[in-house]
Amino acid sequence: MSESLPLRDRYLALIDDIVQSTLKGKISSVEQVYQLLLKDLTPGTGEVFELALSDRLTIIQTQADSEPDELKKAKATRSLRAIKTIQTQWQRWQEHNKATEVIVSAVKEITTASAEQRLATLLRFTDPNQKYPLNAQQLQQLSKSLQQFAQADASLQQISIGITRGLSSWQRLQDHLVSWMYEQNRDLGFGGVPGENGPWATWAKQIDSQLAKGLLRTLAMEQSAIEFAEQQRGITLGDWVELALILQYLQRGLVSWFDQQAYNVQAGSKLSISTFLTFAVIWSQLASGFGSIAAVYGDGGSQIMLQILRTFAQRSYFPLYGGIFASFSGSYLRNALDYLDEPLSRVEGTQEKARILTLLGSSQRALGQYQRSITFHQQALEIARNAGDRPCEIANLNHLSRTYVQEQNYAEAINYSQRGLILSRQAGDRTGEANALVNLGYSEVMQAQKLEQLEPETYEMAINYLQQGLKLSEQLGDIQSKALCLSSIGIAYQVINQPADAIKNLEAGFNAAQLSGDLYLQGLNLANLAEVNYSQANFARAIYTGCLGMYMFHQIASQEWRKPAALLAILFGQIGEEAFKNALQQHRPKLIAIIGVDGYDYIPQLLAEYRQSM
Repeated sequence: MSESLPLRDRYLALIDDIVQSTLKGKISSVEQVYQLLLKDLTPGTGEVFELALSDRLTIIQTQADSEPDELKKAKATRSLRAIKTIQTQWQRWQEHNKATEVIVSAVKEITTASAEQRLATLLRFTDPNQKYPLNAQQLQQLSKSLQQFAQADASLQQISIGITRGLSSWQRLQDHLVSWMYEQNRDLGFGGVPGENGPWATWAKQIDSQLAKGLLRTLAMEQSAIEFAEQQRGITLGDWVELALILQYLQRGLVSWFDQQAYNVQAGSKLSISTFLTFAVIWSQLASGFGSIAAVYGDGGSQIMLQILRTFAQRSYFPLYGGIFASFSGSYLRNALDYLDEPLSRVEGTQEKARILTLLGSSQRALGQYQRSITFHQQALEIARNAGDRPCEIANLNHLSRTYVQEQNYAEAINYSQRGLILSRQAGDRTGEANALVNLGYSEVMQAQKLEQLEPETYEMAINYLQQGLKLSEQLGDIQSKALCLSSIGIAYQVINQPADAIKNLEAGFNAAQLSGDLYLQGLNLANLAEVNYSQANFARAIYTGCLGMYMFHQIASQEWRKPAALLAILFGQIGEEAFKNALQQHRPKLIAIIGVDGYDYIPQLLAEYRQSM
């Protein structure tokens, strides 16, 4: 082919030559077609070839369909077969050359982009949601390719340096990715006592980058990532790229490792969820802090945050019904999901956005922000319906039911649970059905209590719905739904004054909530256990469950911590300070086993805080 022809014309000529050679019998195998493509196609120009191929296919298909002359029709049909052979070998060529193609494309787009757009362009090529995101080896090749342009362009030089340093740092971190989990008395997750133990401090010791080291130490001490970023006035583009690669590879490495923990599926998925959320929030905070220095750094942080959330929303274990997870803790993340609200509002309606809004809504309910919760769930419901995401649509009907119960609007709660039940049965969504049954039963129990209906049959029907939901969740092996079922059944028995059944179900609900990692449900079961035990004059047990529930709620910044605190204050007044302290001391080992020494020592401070606010 003549090199002087425009690229599109060259590729049309190539396609025509292959078709004509096939018709003349000069091409006897698909391998010959592949070799011709290998010889004449230039990496990075695949889009031009694909358009040319599509044009020829359309023309020949029309000829084959409409040609009245039998001989010409037969020739067009043979030509069509030849074009389809080219198509299959083109797909093979694409697979073979995808690595080269994506690097060539990345170099072209980064070097031709404006200086302000280069970071965003690079981050697009490392986005795991892309069909062919650049891996570490390809990034190394990209860095070398950018060096060819670096002498004449400072920003390209910075990107190249940042990639090289980031990959080097990640190489040193790989052996220490999960070593912190095996330290003595180390709980899984990102919470714990601030200081030298845990993931952030462990990773900080392994790298030379001053920016990354500083951030990791900040996170280890549970200090503000926003304030840290705002102080980095001398940051360069290379520093930012290096930090981005370090954090991205840490997050993806952890998720990959947790996902592979087949021996404990619940712990694995729980910790994967925690990892996605933790890193998304950190990037949102960095976007806020770095944005005060340069818009390009703030936008880059938001871009990575959204990439993480989109990847997370596509996972099978995305918590459509989950609340706040146990390992997603630490004071610097206590109101963490609030950080995702503002940047997420700038995203157009997508299926992923609906799922993330679902998570935000359920978490806002846990924090006691009921109107905000309803707003998120209504938005998610509309987006999910338009996107055809039926499980997400059903989940939001169920969440709205639950939130309206909290608002004591039981008619709306029953309405949404009935809609969720009908839709889940139509769609065959058994998890949605289990949750809808529980919500319907729970809503009817609470409405009957409000209306002071004392007939046993009213409660029997509602509890039957709850038992159906429990049975279904057990059949599905869905621990999160089971935890909600048991909690709801326990509260129902509490309402109808059957304390033995209430305690049995609430304790089972607490155990299930521990397994699922839902801190809100743990706190809810404990707070209700405290009330039932108090009603039975089992004051020591009421103090244990009340203190633990109060602490759990406070850990997730839920205002519901004040409910068990009020009961504890009454108990304190009834039995006296010494008896109260003795009861607390009696349960010290069990409390420490769950919330640690620091948590146990914090309980008296929380109680004092409540009494002062009365």
